Amino acid sequence: MSLLAIGALLSLGAACVHAQAPLYGQCGGIGWSGATTCASGSACVVSNPYYSQCLPGAASPSSSSSANPVPTSTATKPATSAPATTVAPPTATCSASLTKRATGKLSHVGVNIAGFDFGCNSDGSCTASGAWPPLLKYYGHDGEGQMQHFVNDDGFNTFRLPVGWQFLTNDAMSGTINQTNLAIYDDLVQACLNTGASCIVDVHNYARFNGEIIGQGGPSNDVFAALWSGIATKYASTPNVIFGVMNEPHDVPDINMWADSVQAAVTAIRKAGATTQLILLPGNNWTSAQTFVSNGSADALKKVVNPDGSTTGLIFDVHKYLDSDNSGTNAECVTNNIADAWEPLANWLRCNGRQAFNTETGGGNTASCAQYLCQQIAYQAQNSDVFLGYVGWAAGNFDPSYVLSEVPTNTGSTWTDTSLVKACLAPVSGSQSGSTS
Repeated sequence: MSLLAIGALLSLGAACVHAQAPLYGQCGGIGWSGATTCASGSACVVSNPYYSQCLPGAASPSSSSSANPVPTSTATKPATSAPATTVAPPTATCSASLTKRATGKLSHVGVNIAGFDFGCNSDGSCTASGAWPPLLKYYGHDGEGQMQHFVNDDGFNTFRLPVGWQFLTNDAMSGTINQTNLAIYDDLVQACLNTGASCIVDVHNYARFNGEIIGQGGPSNDVFAALWSGIATKYASTPNVIFGVMNEPHDVPDINMWADSVQAAVTAIRKAGATTQLILLPGNNWTSAQTFVSNGSADALKKVVNPDGSTTGLIFDVHKYLDSDNSGTNAECVTNNIADAWEPLANWLRCNGRQAFNTETGGGNTASCAQYLCQQIAYQAQNSDVFLGYVGWAAGNFDPSYVLSEVPTNTGSTWTDTSLVKACLAPVSGSQSGSTS
């Protein structure tokens, strides 16, 4: 055989090897020049005209990426924050082979509206004066207009409203709410509620107050419980409020003691009369989805219960970014997090009859982040029995030049989204369409 013929055969073989996209890889979309067929056991499913993905399941005529149909809008009436459906507990020893992925839409999809967390550092040191309310009446950005746009034009139905503990108590290390400051924060909560969306009240202090860890040398569990009792009393009769116990605990020495602190907050919230709302339970290591099980957070927090002994409405709070160091500070994304984080966590959640909510995720307005974030969202939609949804970081008072900005620009009556919101985060983009049926 001639060298020319051998080379031709080798080229043909290489083309065959690369003719199929891997599971969860891209397989189509406008401008896509790569593989358009999927590895065995997966099918090419349209997410939006610009992106199709290989997802588990047999191929069907409706899952071809070649037609590039216009996606059907998923903008429906915003979900309330009533307790999510409880996943049935396993009846036998659970393993990946015994689990079954759900198909369907995520119940909560949204954006973080930042500003009241400004002035807070990762050691829990905050100053009340550093907070910047993202409302025009306080000379901030138009957070109210942003939320109205996100709901009406994009189909979002959830907003996370981070706030520093120090703002709520006017810098006092106590659980006593400063009512003047709470009224200012409540202006943002009410603007959120007026959209019909679910609104996450998130204490953004990293399990600390001015560097000291809650229940482990810092504020006592009783003080932490008093803080949450005051917040819950304010919103006890507001079903669309979700309580985010704490943003991103990290380097907490004793995870079981931290679970005791979380239990104190849960008990206080329920005893304040907020008996039906969702409560988000955060783990260690910046509440990382990837290490939620391995660092012991899952086993410790699954023991947290309502006063009646149930776990109804108690949802695990996890975060996951897609950049090289998982910091959420880089414009480029390098992973969809599926193999390392979401698939193992989905299996654990099913095995234990629980659910999780990804309340911080995002990336730069770049092609790499559009690719990987679309994949992550599609996977979560495929597993919507255990994942409630995602909340992108961030809009509100961030400058549009911020590397992870999701701040829409406003010209007259027209709002224009960032490229990442358009491509993946907005429900109307179709990025969470993951059904293989």
